Amino acid sequence: MNDILEATSPATSLSGPATCVTKVELRVSCKALLDRDTLNKSDPCVILMVQTNGQWTELDRTEVIKSNLHPVFAKVFSLDYYFEEVQKLRFEVYDIHGTHSIGTRDDDFLGGVECTLGQIVAQKKMVKPLLLKYGKYAGKSTITVHAEEISGNNGYVELSFCAKKLDDKDLFSKSDPFLEIYRINDDETEQLVHRTEVNSLYFLFKTTKQRCLCLPQCLVWDYDSRGKHDFIGEFFATFREMQKISSGNKVTWDCVNPKYKQKKRNYKNSGVVILNDLKLHRVYSFLDYIMGGCQIHFTVAIDFTASNGDPRNSCSLHYINPYQPNEYLKALIAVGEICQDYDSDKRFSALGFGARIPPNYEVSIHVHISALPVICIQGVVEAYQNCLPKIQLYGPTNVAPIITRIAKLAAGDGNIKDASRYHILLILTDGVVTDMADTREAIVRASYQPLSIIIVGVGNADFTDMQILDGDDGVLRSPKGEPVLRDIVQFVPFRDFKTASPAALAKCVLAEVPKQVVEYYSHKAISPMYLNFICIIYY
Repeated sequence: MNDILEATSPATSLSGPATCVTKVELRVSCKALLDRDTLNKSDPCVILMVQTNGQWTELDRTEVIKSNLHPVFAKVFSLDYYFEEVQKLRFEVYDIHGTHSIGTRDDDFLGGVECTLGQIVAQKKMVKPLLLKYGKYAGKSTITVHAEEISGNNGYVELSFCAKKLDDKDLFSKSDPFLEIYRINDDETEQLVHRTEVNSLYFLFKTTKQRCLCLPQCLVWDYDSRGKHDFIGEFFATFREMQKISSGNKVTWDCVNPKYKQKKRNYKNSGVVILNDLKLHRVYSFLDYIMGGCQIHFTVAIDFTASNGDPRNSCSLHYINPYQPNEYLKALIAVGEICQDYDSDKRFSALGFGARIPPNYEVSIHVHISALPVICIQGVVEAYQNCLPKIQLYGPTNVAPIITRIAKLAAGDGNIKDASRYHILLILTDGVVTDMADTREAIVRASYQPLSIIIVGVGNADFTDMQILDGDDGVLRSPKGEPVLRDIVQFVPFRDFKTASPAALAKCVLAEVPKQVVEYYSHKAISPMYLNFICIIYY
């Protein structure tokens, strides 16, 4: 008989990294709705519209709540969330009469509101006034939308077992046991979750909330080198039952062989399995940090070197066409429109490099396009357009000072409030940087800070050397050989997206940002709850 089997094997991952769409649930309520009925109160219903290719279509609708001007709807809207896209939503509230479809003459429009999904998740709870047609307020009516992330493997459980008095299945030696865990699916089929190493009952179990509450079936086997393993017994255990160990309780299960139990009258078990330890490890997502209070601070740095051409000439990359934005503006607007949803004060810094500035027209390491941070992306656009006639395009294309400056800003001064700020630096340039060695050094230093860098190559220059900074073909290193802590740079040439929509460019350059945010906070061991605590103190 096996007296005791201890857990001694190294940690084993149950599954490889899996990518999945982030799903968000939206819950809706309204207050002080207009009363359109003469004898009774309004019977409200909320319609959720989504914009696709410029067209609004209905995605879903809530139930109708009878005679209620302050409805709290039970219906939950479920949407796929993408940080790198502007997902436009519209909520419309109607007073419903009868059973016909919404939109008939009998239905009264009580108000609506437009927003983006990014705005909702950034605030976690969004409250907005309802508007009637032509922007008129619908009295004091408001709509409240709560957001909650519902998808993804948000953690894993580390379990360690030992076993006592397991049945011996070998003639001249003790059994060599291993454990298999199966999950019982909704259709009552079994799915293997993990198989431990031989002589070990220790494993990692990646889990979601739903999986934690399921009833796993655990099978104990005696290993056979020919693959004909002998069945020792089984037991069933709930995660809730396992959690009792945290209160100091002993958690054990009888390892039962159903055939023996049926045949032997005095049969009790084929051994006892004991839970030695249980550790819960939470893996936070990008939305956990955003909803916990993380603020995205956006800075743009624009290339003002002479190679762009005289802005007064229509061939210049900086030429301001009243009918069509230039490539600098297209890239700026595409990326900035998304980032602004995640910054509560919407104040952005706009810098330039490679220009001579008045009154002495000396070359400046970095030019302040605006003396003060500007409001929203449109403010950055206007500051850029106003700046062009006042400066002289010159050179060189040095971006290391810009990266160093923003990295220092991201590092902060040690104030705990700085922990809730993550920075995105968008560099727009028309050529390969002339300070490549210094830039590599600056990026390595910046990889330790809450910062992501997006570089968009404008024009038709050869940007081959810029791919080095991206790090996709290997780890970026400083001139001295030090590797980056995190991959924080994304480079794309704008010409690859000339015929595509601005949304395609934004999707490409911003797709890696959520992962970079999670990597930074995970490395610093900063939880979303800590960010939320900071927000409560300072806001």
